[in-house]
Amino acid sequence: MNYYSASIAKLIEEFTKLPGIGRKTAQRLAFHVINLPKNDAHSLADAIVKAKESVKYCNICSNLTDKETCDICSDKRRNSSTICVVEDPRDVIAMERTKEFKGYYHVLHGAISPLEGVGPEDIKIKELLSRLKEEDIEEVIIATNPNIEGEATAMYISKLLKPMGIKVSRIAHGVPVGGDLEYADEVTLTKALEGRREI
Repeated sequence: MNYYSASIAKLIEEFTKLPGIGRKTAQRLAFHVINLPKNDAHSLADAIVKAKESVKYCNICSNLTDKETCDICSDKRRNSSTICVVEDPRDVIAMERTKEFKGYYHVLHGAISPLEGVGPEDIKIKELLSRLKEEDIEEVIIATNPNIEGEATAMYISKLLKPMGIKVSRIAHGVPVGGDLEYADEVTLTKALEGRREI
């Protein structure tokens, strides 16, 4: 038995398709939207449609943008000799929040994962190689996630770039600031030891 009208049930169903949204959260969101003033509901719907229609990949780094070239790639004040390779557009935002990296980015839109059927041809590695042939790059920093897929992707890209004479580095991984060593797993501690530096 369906307790909701067809339109509410459909709205709940659509919300459950979003990542991390279970049935109860979908119900809360649906009722929140229904209780919005009509103008606010239309604004939300318009924002979704506009984002879907206008957002595309930057023609240089493959980050998400509503222009041909994203704001970062358009910024000529950045260090043009360094590219940081990340898996996802959200990773660009995380790196930018540090205010430490001054170079450019390349977004892969995924990581190599044979178990999920994702190979090198399914992510933006070919586009990265094209950039490296056209631009004068001295260092590529690989900032893929510290998991099996991220490590496999980092190793694959590293092997492709080494013969090109470009310095390839990997961001350090290890114990988070504020974390306790006793709660860190072996892999995390191993990475922390590997990434150690002189003080």
